[in-house]
Amino acid sequence: MTVTTNSNTSVSREQLLVTEVPGPVSRRLHEERSHVVADGVSCVLPVYIDHATGPFLVDVDGNRFLDFGSGIGVTTIGHTNQAVVDAATEQLGKVTHTLFTVTPYPGYVALAQKLADKTPGSHQKKTVLVNSGAEAVENAVKIARKYTGRRAVAALDHAFHGRTSLTMAMNHKAAPYSTGFGPLPGDVHRVPNSYPFRDGLNGEQAAARTISHLEQRIGVSDLAAVIAEPIQGEGGFVVPAPGYLTKLQDWCTANGVVFIADEIQSGIARAGTWFASELFDLVPDMVLTAKGIAGGLPLAGVTGRAEIMDAAQPGGLGGTFGGNPVAVAAALAVFEEIESRDLLAESKRIGTTLTKGLHRLQQRHSSIGEVRGHGAMIAFEIVRPGTQTPLPGAASVVAEFAAAEGVLLLTAGSDGNVIRFLPNLTVTDDLLEYALQVIDDALSILEHAA
Repeated sequence: MTVTTNSNTSVSREQLLVTEVPGPVSRRLHEERSHVVADGVSCVLPVYIDHATGPFLVDVDGNRFLDFGSGIGVTTIGHTNQAVVDAATEQLGKVTHTLFTVTPYPGYVALAQKLADKTPGSHQKKTVLVNSGAEAVENAVKIARKYTGRRAVAALDHAFHGRTSLTMAMNHKAAPYSTGFGPLPGDVHRVPNSYPFRDGLNGEQAAARTISHLEQRIGVSDLAAVIAEPIQGEGGFVVPAPGYLTKLQDWCTANGVVFIADEIQSGIARAGTWFASELFDLVPDMVLTAKGIAGGLPLAGVTGRAEIMDAAQPGGLGGTFGGNPVAVAAALAVFEEIESRDLLAESKRIGTTLTKGLHRLQQRHSSIGEVRGHGAMIAFEIVRPGTQTPLPGAASVVAEFAAAEGVLLLTAGSDGNVIRFLPNLTVTDDLLEYALQVIDDALSILEHAA
């Protein structure tokens, strides 16, 4: 398969792959893995990566893959971005660890200021840096409970917030994230979200339904926080109806409830803005950041209104590796790269190309029920042809076909019927067109089998 574009560049399977997928070296490593790595640590595609650059992964067999997953939205500015590599390398030669709560260092403060500047709203904000998205969620809930003096937390249907004890209880899907791992923490409730493709409700109607559940099934006097992904990630890039999120924020503000925006996947230029909340005129009380913040190094943050963040007593927040100096240096380089290279515009370009291309495919394939998303965070939902009924497991069929053509795609959706695109912002239009052609072929096979 070869795709030629208007830029006179072409991409072909033969240019990407030199062996079958997975290749012999990857298969050998996968056998070794089975003896020493826990089975619970699964993998989407058993190819073992040797190196990566820009939008490409290169495995131990020499196969190149177009990476449309970016480590689930982590390497947003490209694999091995030179500015990130240089910043991290320089910091490695200076100091790798002191523990910020013992002897602090300037990078942590500089990054906290960046987050205060870039997260929505002009109010005073403060930040705590941690290691992962799930840890950010845990800390946000902890802070909200301390600030409000209340216990309960509400998450939305189709949400995903992590694999720790508390976050497992907040997820929509039990399998595989929490099956057999109970008992789970209490005082965690799930309420309806806005899912326009399925529920047909406008923002005001969907918000009224959510608020009704909050008031009747939880009770305002016990509710510490509502947490929402502005664009849901694992749930299938569900984009809420206009006005839904602001209605929830207004209700939370009126009732003394902390509104937490989980921007772990949708933040840091992913959706064409610094944070997806901006797309909905949403100013959350707290914003959670991880994944794309440090170019591949482990780092996350909780940024919130100063009065909320300061509710925690001295010593109540922090952790040994939270805000590690090397990861912080990488994060500061990420912010600089996004600003100096206008990567927000690149994110929007990618979104335009993908959306147009998927709508073009939708005219050919009635199995594409909806195309949705913003910026470099686009998805399509696969349905039984000509209906709005989810086609369970269909996304895996498409992803497996794509992998054999050198394209790494991620699945999503509570029914396993959504393909999500999380390309890094260095991907070119010709590479996007190649992926679209691969998907075209995959859907033809899928629909024939259906």
